[in-house]
Amino acid sequence: QVQLVESGGGLVQAGGSLRLSCAASEIIFSFNVMGWYRQAPGKQRELVATITSGGTTNYADSVKGRFTISKDNAKNTVNLLMNSLKPEDTAVYYCYLLVLVPHHEYWGQGTQVTVSS
Repeated sequence: QVQLVESGGGLVQAGGSLRLSCAASEIIFSFNVMGWYRQAPGKQRELVATITSGGTTNYADSVKGRFTISKDNAKNTVNLLMNSLKPEDTAVYYCYLLVLVPHHEYWGQGTQVTVSS
């Protein structure tokens, strides 16, 4: 059972930056996708950004140009650099890992990001 441990959330003013990190407890050798989802109060969980083990990235339109996802395959970590934060970015951010073989999804416990106006 892979464990995902997140760090880096917190409180920041609008226009500021935060960096989230997520470490997987073991190295995944098969093709996989790691990334971040978020859930604001009263809203559904939504995709923020993902990156495949091959390095292909995908971003939600709302964060394109502001957020950057990166991955350290040797350390099995995924990072999310969030710039120009807006109050609407306030949410609990969840680390996500999808392993294709065998197929399994893993979620972190979530880390709070609060952006004040």
